[in-house]
Amino acid sequence: MIDHEDTMPQPLCLLFDSDGTLVDSEILLAEVMAEILPRHGLPFTARQYMDEFRGVRFLSIVQALEAHHGSLDEARRRSAEDEMRARMEARMRAELAAIDGMPAALEALAEHPRAVVSNGPERKIRCAMESSGLGHHFGDRLFSAYTLGVWKPDPTLYLKAAEAMGHPPERCVVIDDAAVGVAAGLDAGMRVVHLNRFPEEETTPEGAVAIGHASELPVAIVALAAEVTPAP
Repeated sequence: MIDHEDTMPQPLCLLFDSDGTLVDSEILLAEVMAEILPRHGLPFTARQYMDEFRGVRFLSIVQALEAHHGSLDEARRRSAEDEMRARMEARMRAELAAIDGMPAALEALAEHPRAVVSNGPERKIRCAMESSGLGHHFGDRLFSAYTLGVWKPDPTLYLKAAEAMGHPPERCVVIDDAAVGVAAGLDAGMRVVHLNRFPEEETTPEGAVAIGHASELPVAIVALAAEVTPAP
């Protein structure tokens, strides 16, 4: 006799990026950086962030700007980052919302273990979860690049999160909107869903599944689960 429970696809471990994937924070961050960085001698616009630097570590952005505009000393760098973090937290607490369709998608995917894996500091991740109302979906399963000491596009960040969650890479799905996160997930040997919110400007790399709206995520996960654990 066939045990139908054994032939059904088993839940996958879902590893979500935060900014631009779970929460609509990227335009806020772009505006804050455009406000703060020029004060410290680094010309920068919100459009520049959206076009070139989405999901990228703050220090990497500063270093890229320094290559064109001159280096800051360490004290000035720290001051710029401290100002940016404080201003960003204030705006998140006042303005942040979940990505459209994401709350319902998370409810539909409740059977799957899930975590947040972000290039941002843990304090920022927690603020995002609290301000958007998504925190109850993840609890303390929050993995910060600043805590683990490795940043996307390095796949080690996603690999460390998967290990801590107790799942092998082949049973994990990365959900990320930014190029650095999609690359990290693919290089980690995981399935990747690219939430491509700007299809006119961005292409989804080969090997990743493209969706244009969070409402498409549950169907994409069902399809990936069937691929990973197909019924005999």
